Amino acid sequence: MPRQPLDDTALDTVFRQAHTHYGFRPEPVDEATLRRLYDLLKWGPTSMNSQPSRYVFVMSEEGKSRLLPALSEANRDKAHEAPVTVIVAVDTRFYQHMPKLFPSSPNARERFAENPETTSDTAWRNGTLQGAYLIIAARMLGLDVGPMSGFDNAIVDEEFFPDGRYKSNFLVNLGTGDPESQRARGARLEFEEVAEVV
Repeated sequence: MPRQPLDDTALDTVFRQAHTHYGFRPEPVDEATLRRLYDLLKWGPTSMNSQPSRYVFVMSEEGKSRLLPALSEANRDKAHEAPVTVIVAVDTRFYQHMPKLFPSSPNARERFAENPETTSDTAWRNGTLQGAYLIIAARMLGLDVGPMSGFDNAIVDEEFFPDGRYKSNFLVNLGTGDPESQRARGARLEFEEVAEVV
């Protein structure tokens, strides 16, 4: 039996009425909420259930002081103001978990270990997918989000991932957005401009 689509309130919350936030109110986000966030996003599909994304939830003043120097000037205030800035990273050796995550393919770990190019492609593609799941899950839990590029990956990696195994991908500010920080909704391309049915 087909599943029923979500109602308009849910669709508006996650997509149609959701905005990127550039400023946040001081209301904190607690660790229990971050755990709920992960417990939701982890169910999003990844290739061979590889789950290569890793997360650092930067909340403390000490953590922010380590992160902010890597950000572009335009992004520093946003990250400083946000209760949480998530470093969405990828585990370059995610395949070490494949026996647990994909037991139906007993040689998956070795196949990835022997193919660095495939490993890199899989890590970045699926890690980015998981970052998108994080954004959607955060909105579903009532959080506002502000995804960001505009930072020096090398500085972030040296500061937070000095052993080189994890590599930063992008950042996401989380919290209660300040409506005054929103910009006018940007245009979106129409179906006919981006898609075809064959």
